[in-house]
Amino acid sequence: MIACVKTGEWLSGILGAEDAGMQLGILLREKWRLPKKTVHLLFQQKEVLLQGSPVAQHTVTEAGQEIRMRVCLPEPLGIEPVTGKLEVLYEDDHLLIVNKPAGLLLHPTEKAHRQTLDHLVSGYFLQQGIQAKVRHVHRLDQETSGAVLYAKHALSSALLDERLRLSLIKRTYLAFVHGRFTKKSGTINAPIGKDRHHPTRRRVSPGGDPAITHYQVINQYADAAKVECVLDTGRTHQIRVHLSYLGHPLLGDALYGGKPLGIARQALHAVNLQLVHPFGEKSIRVDCPLPEEMLRLERQLEG
Repeated sequence: MIACVKTGEWLSGILGAEDAGMQLGILLREKWRLPKKTVHLLFQQKEVLLQGSPVAQHTVTEAGQEIRMRVCLPEPLGIEPVTGKLEVLYEDDHLLIVNKPAGLLLHPTEKAHRQTLDHLVSGYFLQQGIQAKVRHVHRLDQETSGAVLYAKHALSSALLDERLRLSLIKRTYLAFVHGRFTKKSGTINAPIGKDRHHPTRRRVSPGGDPAITHYQVINQYADAAKVECVLDTGRTHQIRVHLSYLGHPLLGDALYGGKPLGIARQALHAVNLQLVHPFGEKSIRVDCPLPEEMLRLERQLEG
């Protein structure tokens, strides 16, 4: 999609040669991949403008035309704002990437949960005057730390969700696991489903959802390893399940057979996030360094 500038409730940009000669409705739906319902409502409410005037879906585009869309309407935050420490790794008009500490829930799973990452992002939005619903694009387990992506308006959310579904958002994790690897790298393609013997645990199951994890051993220690993992899918507990399935549970991950050797929580961190920006096709790479407790663990293993 073209680079867009946010001005109040409107996004505006200039159509390029690659966007010319198409019916505008087709351009928005099929090339820019806006949701059909969103496109229908925008045209119905005369909130798509070319050169400052409302147009119909069948209008044929020309290079150099200014397009404006009213897609950034003020919204309630959707969750109670909480003021607290929030480490922002990247931000622009359309998206926000923050560092989630270990031990903090990403979003409330019960009414009693009043201190989650979503609550802190809501508080940040309130402080910054951002009138938008809090929308996380993907999730991390409570005891996993690292980079989390948020959308700052509904259209950005729809486009980022589509990129996530198509595996166009690359999420890289670092894990410290038990054991010695015989292969330095590989791909785990094993479906994941619920474990009917445990309320929260997952397991590799033929009837589960497709799940693909790519791994590479970064460092092999005496009886542990530092492993980089990249996800093609985003199943609950995916890395934890897949590495345990290989016989290499995460250090500190008691649910999947790991022991607390040098760390009291599962040794998993979302270290890197890469994506093509939904507005402008700019490549974004955000690094999130290992937290102190994992750096201490690394030093211990090296020693």
